[in-house]
Amino acid sequence: MATLLEQLKKVTTVVADTGDINSIEKFKPTDSTTNPSLIAAAAEKSEYQSIVDDVLKEARKQAGDSASDKDVAAFAFKTLAVAFGRKILDIVPGRVSTEVDARLSYDTEKTLEQARDIISQYDKAGIDRKRVLVKIASTWEGIKAAEILEREGIHCNLTLLFGIHQAVACAEAKVTLISPFVGRILDWYKKDTGKDYQGADDPGVQSVTTIYKYYKHFNYKTVVMGASFRNISEITELAGCDLLTIAPKLLAELDSTEGDLPLKLDASKAKDLDIKKIPMDKETFEKMHAEDRMAHDKLKEGIEGFSKALEDLEKLLAKRLSEISQPANA
Repeated sequence: MATLLEQLKKVTTVVADTGDINSIEKFKPTDSTTNPSLIAAAAEKSEYQSIVDDVLKEARKQAGDSASDKDVAAFAFKTLAVAFGRKILDIVPGRVSTEVDARLSYDTEKTLEQARDIISQYDKAGIDRKRVLVKIASTWEGIKAAEILEREGIHCNLTLLFGIHQAVACAEAKVTLISPFVGRILDWYKKDTGKDYQGADDPGVQSVTTIYKYYKHFNYKTVVMGASFRNISEITELAGCDLLTIAPKLLAELDSTEGDLPLKLDASKAKDLDIKKIPMDKETFEKMHAEDRMAHDKLKEGIEGFSKALEDLEKLLAKRLSEISQPANA
């Protein structure tokens, strides 16, 4: 009998949620996505030290000797993420997602500036824009930036998505892809209610299912990529979703488990559902966001977490820069 991973790949595009190139080579996903936490984890591994060191040396060269290690490290992150992205694209046949600094999540103009810089780096490396998704937090400001970028031919992955209002705004903005965070939604409800949730009762699974059906019912082109899973049950309950991004540990579990994998999400069945369309503007978005405690809490927490991870990565890079700048006989 085929493994769950083999069956899943037949109905859903499987994406590796990792910066670990060895894991990507092992599980052979179609696409891959990263974030500052994943890049930091990969950057600390000895097998990727040459990638990190090359980026730091080039960043030092461009910034000049007068720039502090901290400033050079901050600059280096922007190119390090692309350096890992380029390595990943040598392995996967599809796309890689590269993230805009989470600290810019409420600034449309600065998000645009960094997103354009990211895609420019891929352009200079000869990477087709169709193979890159710029990852942006699903704030109203981030969604508006993505709307502009999509018109410029820069494809976007809207991340840290927890509520239907965020999903509707993204679809109306014609973004390429959204990443609703299944496991983080489950975390919030378990803490808030004290209950355990299994299978189709999982609030994260229900959220993605609702978004998927809404998109397919109204024929939006934006695709849904479930993310942030806590167990393989959440993944199997979303079999048929456009894409699912999965950490190596759960990919391994799916790859070692046999059994039937029923199709749970079917675009053709969504057409006949009775779904009311939600008109979306900034006022409606902000009202719905304020009323959705889970989405409000998790978006705030997610942006703060990614921002902290980025700060930690910059410290790691500054430390490494100091080490490689020391004379060999020091």
